[in-house]
Amino acid sequence: MSEQKGADITWHDHLVTRDERWKLMGHKGCILWFTGLSACGKSTIANAVDAKLHGVGVHSFVLDGDNIRFGLNKDPKQLKEKQGYEEPTAKRFGLGFSAEDRAENIRRIGEVAKLFADAGVVTATAFISPYRADRDKVRAIMGAGGFIEVYVNASLATCEARDPKGLYKKARAGELKGFTGIDDPYEAPEKAELVLDSDNKGIDELSNEVIAYLKSSGYIS
Repeated sequence: MSEQKGADITWHDHLVTRDERWKLMGHKGCILWFTGLSACGKSTIANAVDAKLHGVGVHSFVLDGDNIRFGLNKDPKQLKEKQGYEEPTAKRFGLGFSAEDRAENIRRIGEVAKLFADAGVVTATAFISPYRADRDKVRAIMGAGGFIEVYVNASLATCEARDPKGLYKKARAGELKGFTGIDDPYEAPEKAELVLDSDNKGIDELSNEVIAYLKSSGYIS
């Protein structure tokens, strides 16, 4: 058993290896990291892929950006009001939308997604994840292979026209500060494994492209 040691903690290898878990599943685990502007279609495509994989017996799961904010990565206000945390503790562990908090949000999700993938689950994550460095850190967490960056490419004009939550409208009116694409940057992937044309293609076609990539790359049969 190999060991890695830190401050009062030691890493313990499992008796069941990752490859053995994948063999039992009948397919490989991986992280499908959907990234793109708000309203580009990340969550919708990720859920369509999840449904199609489930339909053919592939173990999959979606970690959605909004859903995670309701649980694992609550903001300080939610921790204080709903969990009963004292304010200093809520501020320490809760995550808002500053650059630092966004980076920690992505780091936590990357670690969780790796656990899912190691267990043999095709894990789709749907987060804006605007900063290239943060996405690269998740790639490093996953290690060699298994991280598939999926850039859902939709123009700002397309995303604003969709705007299902009315967020772009609020950002343009100055009611929402630090909004990605308006007054905060989005750094598009430079070498994404998969680029989806969300301006011109529908959800079914785009989700099929993801499935085709998983098949051609040997993750599923």
